[in-house]
Amino acid sequence: MSAQGISVFDLVIAGVGGQGAILASDIVGRAAVKEGLSIRAAETHGMAQRGGSVVNHIRIGCELGSMIPLGGADVLLALEPSEALRYLDYLAEDGIVIVNTAPILPVTVTSGLCLYPGIEEMMASLEGKRKVIGFNATRVALGAGNVQAMNVVMVGAVSNYLPVSPEVMLDCVRELVPPKTVDVNIKAFELGRAQTRV
Repeated sequence: MSAQGISVFDLVIAGVGGQGAILASDIVGRAAVKEGLSIRAAETHGMAQRGGSVVNHIRIGCELGSMIPLGGADVLLALEPSEALRYLDYLAEDGIVIVNTAPILPVTVTSGLCLYPGIEEMMASLEGKRKVIGFNATRVALGAGNVQAMNVVMVGAVSNYLPVSPEVMLDCVRELVPPKTVDVNIKAFELGRAQTRV
């Protein structure tokens, strides 16, 4: 238990450069701070460019280090399906994978050098190992009014599992997204939240 009286909640956010993984992490982190929870966070970038692998570690209620140990995450939030497979080892045995099923094809695939696995094959591999909630968050974001709000759709989806109130998270969305996109992002958050509501 942390000093705030909650158990530590470990979240890994994985995606590729340009998908908004860092903004997603910032929303979650700021919301935790507003709730008075201790937070540790770390960002690692496979390549500092659009399309490179990006993974963020967020530890809510943690007084220790910022890096989540392998097998320690409560939730893996994957903005891209192959990134879910890449970082699955960080997820606890009883953890949950929330994954955007819309792929981002790397240049090695688009240039014909490599093959990208089938979505059904990747989802089956994930589902054989952990509880998985998969949906096309890119399509949901388009329904909200802007495909670039996919990261906020995913933040909405994970909000049902976080020890932070959704109202505070929405306040952070309003503060962190560009002013002209606030309405679209609020809708994206709510649509994402509906995807995982039980």
